[in-house]
Amino acid sequence: MGIRAIIVDTAGTTTDLNFIQETLFPYSAKVMAEFLNEQQHNPLVDYCMSDVRDIALEPDADVARVAEILVQWIGEDRKVTPLKTLQGLIWKQGYGKGEFKGHIYPDFIEAIKRYRSLGLRVYSFSSGSVDAQKLLFGHSDGGDLTELFNGHFDTRTGNKLDKQAYSNIVNTISLTPRQILFVSDLVDELKAAEAAGMITTQMVRDSAIRTGKYRIIQSFDELNFD
Repeated sequence: MGIRAIIVDTAGTTTDLNFIQETLFPYSAKVMAEFLNEQQHNPLVDYCMSDVRDIALEPDADVARVAEILVQWIGEDRKVTPLKTLQGLIWKQGYGKGEFKGHIYPDFIEAIKRYRSLGLRVYSFSSGSVDAQKLLFGHSDGGDLTELFNGHFDTRTGNKLDKQAYSNIVNTISLTPRQILFVSDLVDELKAAEAAGMITTQMVRDSAIRTGKYRIIQSFDELNFD
């Protein structure tokens, strides 16, 4: 039967966590207030701001207060959909202005081309929104990689630590769990994917972090399907 599809995590697996923490997050925090001011009448931004007020239990928060809440959430790395959506919109602006490029590990850039030539399907699953993933891979330092993906999944599919999210992915892409390989650096995500029946491999970019329980690779060069 064999592997027919590969699902990759983003932060720590295909992109350096430092790029997200030291470039993308600070940029979204820095321009958040200005962005909300300029875009508050955009229906999607307005909807996200209402969502933030609901989650924060501050129904009367003005634009400046909503921006404050969001900046606090960025600092806490909160995985909430309105924040992720707004960050995606802000990053789109940043990529468009050439403020930064998406950092993708070179071994993944080579590997995804190889997987596609072998007829394998490739998907990404991230707590960042689908739009943010497309921006990251679309403006990468290896050029536009979006054409090489079969699709992307985010928190709308489910929490990355819940088995159900992986079961939902299995149903969406219509393969059996044993035909799907999930690659992530985080053990708790691998546990959830394994509970849903997927094959798992841990990406350990830093050899100081060892777990032992999962099959470990240090680069996508080590994943061969020939």
